[in-house]
Amino acid sequence: MKSLLRSMTTRIFLILIAGVLVSALLTIWLSLSERQRMIGQFRDYHSVERVAQFIQSLERIQPDLRAPFLEAATGIGMHAELAGPDDPVSEQQSKLAAMLDQRLPDQHQVFSTPPRPSDCPGRMTQRRSEERRPLCEALLVTLSDGERLRLSVIPPRPPQLAPRPENWDYGILFLLCIGVLAGVVARMTVRPLKQLAQAATELGNDIERPPLPERGATEIRQAAAAFNAMQARIRHHIQQRAHILAAITHDLQTPLTRLRLRLEKVDDAELREKLVSDLSAMQGMVKEGLDLARSMDSAEPMQKLDFDSLIDSICEDARDAGQAVTVSGKTNVSLRARPLALRRCLTNLIDNAVKYGGYADIGVSRDGAFVVTHIRDGGPGIPAEAMEQVFEPFYRLENSRSRQTGGTGLGLTIARNIVEQHGGRIRLLNRPTGGLEAVLELPCLP
Repeated sequence: MKSLLRSMTTRIFLILIAGVLVSALLTIWLSLSERQRMIGQFRDYHSVERVAQFIQSLERIQPDLRAPFLEAATGIGMHAELAGPDDPVSEQQSKLAAMLDQRLPDQHQVFSTPPRPSDCPGRMTQRRSEERRPLCEALLVTLSDGERLRLSVIPPRPPQLAPRPENWDYGILFLLCIGVLAGVVARMTVRPLKQLAQAATELGNDIERPPLPERGATEIRQAAAAFNAMQARIRHHIQQRAHILAAITHDLQTPLTRLRLRLEKVDDAELREKLVSDLSAMQGMVKEGLDLARSMDSAEPMQKLDFDSLIDSICEDARDAGQAVTVSGKTNVSLRARPLALRRCLTNLIDNAVKYGGYADIGVSRDGAFVVTHIRDGGPGIPAEAMEQVFEPFYRLENSRSRQTGGTGLGLTIARNIVEQHGGRIRLLNRPTGGLEAVLELPCLP
């Protein structure tokens, strides 16, 4: 769950959903409030109109017939009776009294009066206790003939906002539509970032990968153009460095060859042997310098390669050269690799194992999406603090990687360069029973 929340797609999706829901709920709340206000205002006008019509009808009746008419009015939302001379008048006029005063002609006067327990008889008192509106409101109305009327009116109830059953269906449909829209927007937003991240990963494995297409929004085109320019600069820098190293090492071969021919004319046999030995070491360094330059150059095309066949071919060549090499295991997988570069990498590791450990025991297996190769030897191993340093160019361990064995300190550097170009990794381990183990992991085709 935590890893899911770290995803940019999930975060954008949740932000969009939350923003839309908050906006929708706020809009619904405002619209319902306005609807409730308008309905309440309509009910107030309706109540005032009903009371006004009742008063106007009462004035058309003869005074001696008004008592039965007033009794008949009880039970239709109000209670009416003739007011006595002692009924007090409130100082503040209620909203209902003010609206009724504006509705009636000028010769009428409307006042608010404190309600009495008898003002809301019968079912007029059956109101919900949680409502904050008064049970009923008492009014004193002065008729056109001067007679005063006491009215007890039940204020209109506010409209109930309970959702209808079909509203839930509409709400679920709304959430589904918003979820689909948010998902599409989130994927559209994150897709360029994923493409850029994938291109950066592929760039580490293949500097010659095709450039990113410069299309889409302005910001995306700018990012793609900047990435392509960076790739071109890195490619040029690597090619320039590789060409310089290759040129230097190549140009050294001719004078070294001439020097070897001239050394053969030295009369002192002991001196001649020492000079030839040093010259051989220099030629070895030049050769591995060329190999290092080739390992940094990824011009060789990638192609599908059967890994088991490659291992068998390399081991057969090693045995023909007199090396003690054994191999076990089958992977039955194919790789996308540069055959010559990968052969050079495995050959360097096997040569190191035989040179410094006496033999090379090779084991291959498949681990998920990777093919794993173990190359073990019987040598003295490497100190733990030097496990990473041995991959640096020209770094040698004097105790076990001495000049007498012909080491130049470039073999592991070349191997790591080639492995990383193929999207894999290489690590060294000291075996508990003695010796060194190189573990090579390369991605395989599904």
